Amino acid sequence: MLYIVESMVVTLWLMLPIYLPNPGAVMFGGGMPMDFGKMMPDGRRILGKSKTWRGFIGGSLFGFTVGIIQNFLAFYLPDAWFPPFSRNWYIAIPLLLTMSFSSLLGDALGSFIKRRLGIESGGRAFLLDQLPFVIVSWFFLYMLFPGWFIEHFWNWISVTTVFILTPLIHRAVNIAAYRLGYKDVPW
Repeated sequence: MLYIVESMVVTLWLMLPIYLPNPGAVMFGGGMPMDFGKMMPDGRRILGKSKTWRGFIGGSLFGFTVGIIQNFLAFYLPDAWFPPFSRNWYIAIPLLLTMSFSSLLGDALGSFIKRRLGIESGGRAFLLDQLPFVIVSWFFLYMLFPGWFIEHFWNWISVTTVFILTPLIHRAVNIAAYRLGYKDVPW
């Protein structure tokens, strides 16, 4: 049982640079929309007003910065619970950049799909709001760092932890952001 709990903690620790760009984008967002206000042939925006360049860059750099801090702290914490992303910074830096930027690419993909389905910015879409950022991040990690991805995420405990807890974590963070005045809706 301790092994399962330990694996869950490690998974959530390693997921922070994927999880945190989304709330970072909300905190740093605003300004020029990523789709520049353009419409698709279906008459709907490509991404919508809530996906901005400032949010994309600010949120990605927020997730990356947290990952750098985590990697530094991991040298002083027990490896079993809080492993570093890599002991070699020349691997950790591109790995963390991939995790944080691909997270918001996945979030933008989710918005693109929502617009095609006729769901407006801020509209609710269960699982489409919570999982594309994980799936896209994991795809890029697998393509660019396959050994690292398989070692850290490709096991039943990590997959189960992420796909069960991500919607719950996403919901809790959105409620908090709504109550703090960062979001107009609590989802």
